[in-house]
Amino acid sequence: MRVVLMVVYDGFQLLDLAGPADVFSGAAALGVQPGYRVEVAAVRAGPVRAGSGVTVTAAHTLAEWSEPIDTLIVAGGLSFWNASADAELIAGIEHVAALADRIGSVCSGAFLLARAGLLDGRRVTTHWSAGDLLRREFPAVTTEPDLIYVRDGPIWTSAGVTAGIDLALAIVTADHGPDPAREVARWLVVYLHRPGGQSQFSSPMAADQPKRNSLRALQVWLEENLDADLSLHALAERVGMSTRHFSRVFAVETGTTPARYVEQVRIGAARRLLENTDQPLDRVAVAVGLGSPETLYRIFHRHLGIPPGEYRARFTRV
Repeated sequence: MRVVLMVVYDGFQLLDLAGPADVFSGAAALGVQPGYRVEVAAVRAGPVRAGSGVTVTAAHTLAEWSEPIDTLIVAGGLSFWNASADAELIAGIEHVAALADRIGSVCSGAFLLARAGLLDGRRVTTHWSAGDLLRREFPAVTTEPDLIYVRDGPIWTSAGVTAGIDLALAIVTADHGPDPAREVARWLVVYLHRPGGQSQFSSPMAADQPKRNSLRALQVWLEENLDADLSLHALAERVGMSTRHFSRVFAVETGTTPARYVEQVRIGAARRLLENTDQPLDRVAVAVGLGSPETLYRIFHRHLGIPPGEYRARFTRV
C-alpha cells in the first residue's frame, strides 16, 4: 500500500483533509495496485479541531512517525500563519518529509512547507488570496498564483481548498493513469481536469491603495469612465504628469503598471456585468471599454482561462 500521511493542526481546513482523503480511498476502493492507505498525524496524537469546529482524530504523532511515506500532504487553513510559527509543528513536518517520496500541500499549507525550507527553488501555488504574501515572505519560492496545482519534481502544491481534490486526482493519474482517476472524479462529481485557473474565483482587483490624492481620484474617475480614452498619455495628462513620471509613480504606489491596472479594472467590471445582468457580450465589451466581443474573449481567456460566456454560465446571479 502507498502510505499517504496527512498533516493537520488546530484550525486546519477540513476539506483540505477530506477532499484528498476521499480521492485516495476512492482509488483504493477501485482496486488499484498498489492502493492507498490514508493516515492522519499532528504534533500530538488525539483530537484536532478544524476551523469549522469539527474535530478529527490524529492517530499519529509527527515526531514519532518512522514508516516510509509515499505521499505527505500538509493541509491549509485560516490558522496557517500561527501554525507556520509553531516550531514543534515545523520540526515534525521536516521529520516526516525526510521519510517521504512525494511532498505536497493544499491551499495555505504551502506556507508550512516553505517555513520548513522544503520549497526553496521550487515552483508552487497556494490560495489565490495568499499568493502575494507567500511571494513576499519566501522570495526563494516561485509562486504561480493562477494554477490549480503545480508539480515541481517531488513537490506538489495546490490552490485553495477544493483544489486539494484536483491535486489528489493528479497524483492518482501519475501513479495509475487517467482511467481510475476519471472514475473517482465521476464518483465525486468533480472535473478530472478543472477548466481555467483559480483567477476565475479570485477578487477582481489586486492593487495597493495609492497615497497621493490625485491617484486615488484618478482611480475613482477611471472606474466611472471605462469607455473613455484610458491610454497612458491620457491618464498622465489628467493628473498633470509626464507619461514617464506618471508610470513610475503609479507603479510605486499601486504595485502595478497603469496599463495592467486599467485592464484589471475592465475585467472586474466585465465580470460584474456578466454575473449580474443578461446584457449580450457585445454590449458588455463596449460598456467596459474593450470594444468588441473578440477582445473581451481574448482578455478573459488570458487572465481567467475561460471564455466570458462560460464564466457567465458558472457565476451568473440573474
